Amino acid sequence: MRAIRSLGSLLLLAALPAFQGGDRPDRPTSDRPDRDPPSRVGRLSYLSGSVSFRPGDVDDWTDATINYPLHNGDHLWTDSDARAEITVGSSAFRLAPQSAFGFLALDDRTVQVRFSQGSLNVRVRDLGESESLEIDTPSGAVTLLRSGVYRVDVDSTGDTTSVTVRRGEAEVTASGSAFPVHPEQTAMVVGGDSPTYDVRDAIRSDDWEDWCASRDRRWDDARSSRYVSRDVIGYEDLDDNGEWRTTPDYGPVWVPRTVATGWAPYRYGHWAWVEPWGWTWIDDAPWGFAPFHYGRWVYVGDGWAWVPGRVVARPVYAPALVVFVGGRNWSVAIGAGGGGGVAWFPLAPEEPYYPAYHVSNTYVRNVNVTNVNVTNINVTNVNVTNINYRNRRAPDAVTVVSHDAFVQSRPVNRSVIVVARDRLDQARVVGFAARVTPTQQSVLAQPTVVEARRPPESVTTREVIVRRQPAAAPVPFAAREQALAAHPGRPLDNATIRTLRTNTPNANARPFVRAAIPEQRGQTPAPALRPVREGLPPSRTVPPTVVAQPERRRRSAPVATPAPTAAPAPTPARQVAPREADQRGNRSAAPSTRSKRPDRPTPSPASAPERQKAEPQRQQPERRPPAEQPAKERKAERDTTK
Repeated sequence: MRAIRSLGSLLLLAALPAFQGGDRPDRPTSDRPDRDPPSRVGRLSYLSGSVSFRPGDVDDWTDATINYPLHNGDHLWTDSDARAEITVGSSAFRLAPQSAFGFLALDDRTVQVRFSQGSLNVRVRDLGESESLEIDTPSGAVTLLRSGVYRVDVDSTGDTTSVTVRRGEAEVTASGSAFPVHPEQTAMVVGGDSPTYDVRDAIRSDDWEDWCASRDRRWDDARSSRYVSRDVIGYEDLDDNGEWRTTPDYGPVWVPRTVATGWAPYRYGHWAWVEPWGWTWIDDAPWGFAPFHYGRWVYVGDGWAWVPGRVVARPVYAPALVVFVGGRNWSVAIGAGGGGGVAWFPLAPEEPYYPAYHVSNTYVRNVNVTNVNVTNINVTNVNVTNINYRNRRAPDAVTVVSHDAFVQSRPVNRSVIVVARDRLDQARVVGFAARVTPTQQSVLAQPTVVEARRPPESVTTREVIVRRQPAAAPVPFAAREQALAAHPGRPLDNATIRTLRTNTPNANARPFVRAAIPEQRGQTPAPALRPVREGLPPSRTVPPTVVAQPERRRRSAPVATPAPTAAPAPTPARQVAPREADQRGNRSAAPSTRSKRPDRPTPSPASAPERQKAEPQRQQPERRPPAEQPAKERKAERDTTK
């Protein structure tokens, strides 16, 4: 039955005429993945105490909301006695009290964090060869080079940063120099006019790290990893809140353990406007992330079950896997009021999802292949009005609220409009976009204005040092609001955003960041990073970019060009900790020294011994310093190292 159903879905998708319906979004006109939104977000997965949130495109702070999908530009502040956890794929960032955290960049290959005060614990389960993870502090930029466990502390003045590596490998860059931090070491960096660094044995673990380790164990021991990828954000919460069953039609399904009478998917939570995806569902349940942004729901037996779909290496996040229904006269017929009504129901297995936001054909296939259970899908030729949606007539499947309740992020379960079955049957499918114009209240995701605790201004305006030049800040929502009203429910395309950025004052600013590799102007070098005592391994000089004409200064990150300087004598290589276990408990091999990660800092290609020091991955035979080697021997060594 399952195979027949999948085959039927495949044939349907291949044979249907072009997507029809007056409310549909435009079809993708290109297959350029670089125009697509990221396939992952940062989930606000744990809150305790007073945690405040500021979206990247507004200036107001509000109370943070569990399950909110964080992205580029968003900021968090944990007040006294507060804690928070953010998960990004298989990585977790945990904040102690009095911590200021924000995303400078978050996409499929880059996580760049602004951390200006407090204590941050980072667990990295898997770091791909093409991925970059950087934590920028007021004293230096910290690049995490391996999977492992890390801790970063920034004092209240912002003058001192400590970096502790429990497992893994890190590199700290400041004032044009970089030095490594190995397992079971703590590095201390003091900024100012004469920056210094020190490296000692790792500090002792405390109660804060013990709590973080207990959160890690939930990940490591989660039985749900047998059924979903560990990159499905929120999988670790499924074990404690439901159970897995095997069904003949859908394979493994997950059933929530305790829900209210009449519970249905996408009913107990609220809607928010989150760029670049648009209208996004935020569920109230502590487990309410994975089942609402991946997979499908189906009514089996006497209740709802979540069908995760095939296990893939990197599942694609979706803002809400639902279909909206309505029509021109339908809101009047149900008595939803002058503002109209908004109604939706969850997609079932093998039913395609077509994003309302601007994407490529490749993205459409990828966001569906996990959830539709077919591998050869072409959803650019789909007529959504002709699909026999399985969940439309399921008990309590269709949820209806007023326009105001939807746009003001009110709790849906308290705002449901009861509609007779015959009226629901009269509604037509209008697509995957709610034709509703967002307001700033939709962005803050709060039904009422709440005076949240704000971090001190000295913390929010404190400069952090960046190794990678981050993208410009998001265009303010106030500058986008008029353009959004022209196409209700549809996020702006890249061309419109570029136009607004050009016409909006300060829209291109990258506030409160300073380059870790200073630009060289004239012959005056920047203050060098120096060791605080004798016996420390020397830092590696990162050549600055020479700025010949200041008026043509580029906004992109300075590029370190090879300089014809003598290479330092190599230090003995040290064995690094093995990589994290994969989801099946296997130990993955350490990466080859020949692999190159373009986003990670690397020494000049002219210096093989220096590259050996910067990337200590496996024990190398002892070599003579370059000055003592014959020219032919040095050339042969370089050729071997390539």
